[in-house]
Amino acid sequence: MGANQVVKSTCNLCHTPCGILVHLMDGRAVKVEGDPDAPFNKGILCTKGLASLEYLYHPDRLKHPLKRVGERGDGDWQRISWDEALSTIANELTKARDNHGAESVAIITGASKGYQISLAQRLANTFATPNFMVQGSVCWVPKRNAHAITCGFLPFPDFEYPPACIVVWGSNPAETLLTNYRKIIQALDRGAKLIVIDVRKIELAGKADVWVQLRPGSDLAFALGMINVIVNEDLFDRAFVDNWTAGFDRVRAHVQDYTPERVEKITWVDAGEIREVARFYATNKPACIEAGNAVEHNVNSFQTHRAIAILKAITGNLGVPGGDIRWSTPLSVGRFSPQLLLPDKLPKDMHGKRISAGLKLIPPFASNAVPQSLVKAVLDQDPYPIRVAFLQGCNPLLTYSNSQETYRALKKLDFLAVAEMFMTPTAELADIVLPVASFLEFDSIVHSPMYPSVVQVQQKVAQVGECWSDSRIISELAKRLGLGEYFWDSDEEFLDYLLKPAGLTFNELRKAGVIAGVKQYRSHEANGFETPSGKVELYSSRLKEWGFDPLPTYYELPETPLSHPELAKEYPLILTSWKVAPFRHSGGRQITTLRGSHPEPVVSIHPQTAGKLGIREGDWAYIETKRGRMRQKAALTDNIDPRVVGVDYGWWFPEKEASSLHGWAESNINILTDDQPPYNREMGTTNLRGFLCKVYKAS
Repeated sequence: MGANQVVKSTCNLCHTPCGILVHLMDGRAVKVEGDPDAPFNKGILCTKGLASLEYLYHPDRLKHPLKRVGERGDGDWQRISWDEALSTIANELTKARDNHGAESVAIITGASKGYQISLAQRLANTFATPNFMVQGSVCWVPKRNAHAITCGFLPFPDFEYPPACIVVWGSNPAETLLTNYRKIIQALDRGAKLIVIDVRKIELAGKADVWVQLRPGSDLAFALGMINVIVNEDLFDRAFVDNWTAGFDRVRAHVQDYTPERVEKITWVDAGEIREVARFYATNKPACIEAGNAVEHNVNSFQTHRAIAILKAITGNLGVPGGDIRWSTPLSVGRFSPQLLLPDKLPKDMHGKRISAGLKLIPPFASNAVPQSLVKAVLDQDPYPIRVAFLQGCNPLLTYSNSQETYRALKKLDFLAVAEMFMTPTAELADIVLPVASFLEFDSIVHSPMYPSVVQVQQKVAQVGECWSDSRIISELAKRLGLGEYFWDSDEEFLDYLLKPAGLTFNELRKAGVIAGVKQYRSHEANGFETPSGKVELYSSRLKEWGFDPLPTYYELPETPLSHPELAKEYPLILTSWKVAPFRHSGGRQITTLRGSHPEPVVSIHPQTAGKLGIREGDWAYIETKRGRMRQKAALTDNIDPRVVGVDYGWWFPEKEASSLHGWAESNINILTDDQPPYNREMGTTNLRGFLCKVYKAS
């Protein structure tokens, strides 16, 4: 790279494909800014994207492969070569397969960095282990699957049209989806109405025509209450319902059990307000719904999104300009395409051996194991022991439910390999640690499942130490496992493979920068919906056939005032959580500018509640459930219900010593969560929000 060069690329710190300009001085990246010509972000970048160079050049980056030489968690490491590291991992995986069967090996990934998850699943399938796992059961996948069952595709809000009404439901785009936030603000400036459904008064709630503050975890009941009003008051789109839906009469009969009065008792939302919101949404058309991760964290995760899909359909907002629409995708080889994942390479007898097979999840979407099954398999040898794990970009000690159980499971493994950018609490428990490249250190394509209409280029502008991309790590490990025929000799060869059906090479994409799909308004009128009936299946015969509820049915969460009133006497508050702008999951706590803007873990408490507990602003407070306690710093706010506390997610302390695993248990919300049933029946989702806790001042 020459002096004073500017390289177009794409930030890949999260799923939003923000175009960036990387400024180079004498071959060194010195500045990252938003690309004003990029299709989504139009030049803006969030705090994480602006900190890209801090990630890249951070002094604590892992730069070389490491081998543990002391006891697990002691922080005693020895530098080794890539060949030794990968050969050791391959030998351990092979030994476990030969002695105990391939099912004794787990391949685990975390938050996606492009096609990493796809390649990791390809590795699992070709290695013949059924135990591939991600956190999809609590993140985005319930939404995708619910819409796939209901209407055959995942629709996206058409903010640009603009809509007459936007519903932001369990999402805080100002902090987690900045490009969507900008589009929402632009739509509001053009006259769109706004409904915010959230347990706290987020920034957008202050701009909303209606803010609905419901009890954490009661979203499905609220959605069914809205459907009740819309069908009983004839506010539905009769032409669309008659021509393009199946099962409307069954929906009408089903929601008679969800009167606004009954839903009020479940959600804490006044029955009159439920009616007002339903009427507001149904009569301000076109309307779209931006539903976020918050509704996916309990036993109703899948069916909540089913109910939201039904709302979109019966109001005639599917496929119309300003509604929830389909986009064409420029790539036929998507992240979940069979030609990429190679599911046929997994022997058929292995499907029934998946550690979560006993949960009997929805058949088409049960190709992954769920995290709590991993912990159970290691600790209880149920249905058999997992002995070896290869883990990429995942920090289970912070992100899996019931962290104490996760800790015991990771400690018990015969062998653990971790690929990471930094030494995380989970990496401290590994036998081999591999240094992973940041998105500025390898060429790739960015094709986000959350924004499938655009493919953007990601370009290498730097190299730190001996860091490798995730895709290179997987391909080189595959070669040592004798699986090289299923992988590629270089990242560029892999990228050319992905782009070939689009008639491009990676070098051609490098020049073009972006290839884009188009909005597909009313595509169902020509082709129908991609369901067995060709219609939106409000009542799902497939779900019925598989043994699941064919219509969304609300189940009260465990450990709530309604399901467990005796427990509520000891644990009187309801816990919820959210993500904050500076961090993605458990990442970023060592980045100076990000940590500077949010230096401590924070528990949000209503002033009335804090006063009764003797807690003042800035006090450290314990939050406790049946499973344990941790502490966070109190922030008093009337943006939250007095019966609810909001807890920061993903907290550990990179600055603390390795012997404590960087304070992994001190402020970790998953010390409080449960990994035991009941789970969401369709997806296996654990209950991460909406359960009982107590709070008291830390001494």
